[in-house]
Amino acid sequence: MSDTTTQHSGSQGVSRRRFIAGTGSILGAAALIRPGASAHAATATKPASIGDGAHVPVLVIGTGYGGAVTALRLAQAGVDVQMVEMGMAWDTPGSDGKIFCNTTSPDYRSYWLRTKTKQPLSNFFGIPIDRDIPRYTGILDAEDFSGITVYQGRGVGGGSLVNGGMAVTPKRENFAAILPSVNPDEMYNTYYPRANAGLGSGLIDPAWFDTVDCYQFARVGRKQAQRSGFPFQFVPDVYDWDYMKQESAGTVPKSAVAGEILYGNNYGKKSLQKTYLAQAKSTGRVTISPLHRVTSVSPAAGGRYTVVIEQLSTGGDVTATKSVTSDRVFFAAGSVGTSKLLVKLKATGALPHLNGEIGRGWGDNGNVMCGRANYMWDPTGKIQASIPCGGIDNWTAGGAFAEVAPLPTGIETYASFYLSITKNPNRGTFSWNPVAGRVDLDWQTAWKQASIDMAKTIFDKINATEGTIYRTDLFGAYKIWNDTLTYHPLGGAVLNKATDNYGRLQGHPGLYVVDGSLIPGNTSVNPFVTITALAERNIEKIIAVDLT
Repeated sequence: MSDTTTQHSGSQGVSRRRFIAGTGSILGAAALIRPGASAHAATATKPASIGDGAHVPVLVIGTGYGGAVTALRLAQAGVDVQMVEMGMAWDTPGSDGKIFCNTTSPDYRSYWLRTKTKQPLSNFFGIPIDRDIPRYTGILDAEDFSGITVYQGRGVGGGSLVNGGMAVTPKRENFAAILPSVNPDEMYNTYYPRANAGLGSGLIDPAWFDTVDCYQFARVGRKQAQRSGFPFQFVPDVYDWDYMKQESAGTVPKSAVAGEILYGNNYGKKSLQKTYLAQAKSTGRVTISPLHRVTSVSPAAGGRYTVVIEQLSTGGDVTATKSVTSDRVFFAAGSVGTSKLLVKLKATGALPHLNGEIGRGWGDNGNVMCGRANYMWDPTGKIQASIPCGGIDNWTAGGAFAEVAPLPTGIETYASFYLSITKNPNRGTFSWNPVAGRVDLDWQTAWKQASIDMAKTIFDKINATEGTIYRTDLFGAYKIWNDTLTYHPLGGAVLNKATDNYGRLQGHPGLYVVDGSLIPGNTSVNPFVTITALAERNIEKIIAVDLT
């Protein structure tokens, strides 16, 4: 969830000296307040797709951050690129005139091949509020492994479609722990600036922030953090802030101010569709085939690779199987997608020379969620923009950085909500399960306790200062922490271990990894700027050395 989306919950006030007792959520109150959306899927125009038997110079598997950077830079270097994307193109409106459904009204567009929603904030008064939906190739995948659910974007643009857009560059002093084999000078002098420019990162106007109603929730979060001695930091985002000012003023169709985020944003967000991918397609050298899933990559004659691809219907059925050849293949299916595919290919003998580091070093970026119940004199506002703009930094002292997250339910919640990123040291490993014919992940929910302890260094202190308590009704009865998910999957094909120091896969020339699977488990902040910057660094070297 790329990068990261965190919008949920609500409640009602009681007496002045009592805490808020109940809550809905951006995801939950919605189910109680609004009627179910139509389950009728719109018919999308089918784009031209890669043909069976085709030969392409470069095949990029996935259209997220790493893949988008790779396609653009290769195209600018004069190379023709074919991209395949498991999800939809997301370029055709539904029956409501919108491409994406609202976070408060999940419909058939919301989830990837589920028949019931799996909302990150899933309870109201401890009662589950997930709803039935038609099975459809929706935009958000809640992929279940033992001990954890991994949220991922599905569609052209990958995680950029569904995250909160927080474009955070890690502090330089933390970089050595993130990517120890990479020169920080080149990252901070060249590639982070290049990535932020390409992504369209920008800061909220502080003066506007201080007065506008849709960021009252964040001002409450800032005030409470500072009263407990924690620094509040404005965080860049890839939203069009001028558009949001117009949304708030009511002069343009509302998007973030209407709560759109978890299942896509119809107007103001600068997803990859509007940035890197738009530039890539404008070169005339990049073709994208949506609803195409790669199942095999294996060596072919002449140093090429044979790639087997399944074409999918919007119901998830395989409608065609294609075999193509490519001179070079770039794995950009995201940390989970790339890791699962490479583990399978190594174990089944399709790519036998991959080394033993494949599947290792996977982490959740230390993600945990919690909510706090505020007093009635600290209302957080009925109207809340769904784009986060600030966070609480206790990384050095407590190992935690926390987004001050919105709860755009349309009702007053008197609640503060947070997605924390923590310095959790635990790492999982993907492995092939030959009996089940699938890739498993050995993650344990108990490993999240380290993240909870780190997040508590912030929120225990705020609660003590404010005289407030944690919410216990949002993730199940009496459950304070959501410790069963991540929006920020990282690792599984770690740089300079599973690959060389520029993403070339060991043992198979012409195969590359360019996504978040290169990063070993943690970035100390939201990860997509680092994924983008690393891809910029690596593809520059690959073009200079391998393609000349």
